[in-house]
Amino acid sequence: MNLKERITEDMKAAMRAKDAARLGAIRFLQAAIKQKEVDERISADDTAVLAIIEKLIKQRKDSIQQFQQAARSDLVQKEQAELVLLQSYLPQQMSEAELNDAIAAAISESGASGPQAMGKVMAVLKPRLAGRADIGKASALVKARLAG
Repeated sequence: MNLKERITEDMKAAMRAKDAARLGAIRFLQAAIKQKEVDERISADDTAVLAIIEKLIKQRKDSIQQFQQAARSDLVQKEQAELVLLQSYLPQQMSEAELNDAIAAAISESGASGPQAMGKVMAVLKPRLAGRADIGKASALVKARLAG
């Protein structure tokens, strides 16, 4: 079962359970997937769906931060619930050691020797980490490795 089918099945289960909050979040995810498919005239595969999910997760994290600053705990709870749901669709996250190994392999493959080659390393690394690690964290680690 691919990721789109799993999301559809989860939506059906939420409908049967009459879980309005979960259903709303899943429908929002499906709408984002459908929008991407219509805009680009493609059928979204698992990689495209993961990219959409990561984008939505980033949006939720930003919203949570802003709602906390505004002291809106009701909206923070709603966004956190959606964040947990979206994260459940991501594959198993990489450990710190696996991430460091992937970074070392990408640096050696791209032949990077200094900070100016960071783009090359990230181009090699990004597809490997899709959905499995925080790209921002990986970017910071690559930058530190190349600088040091």
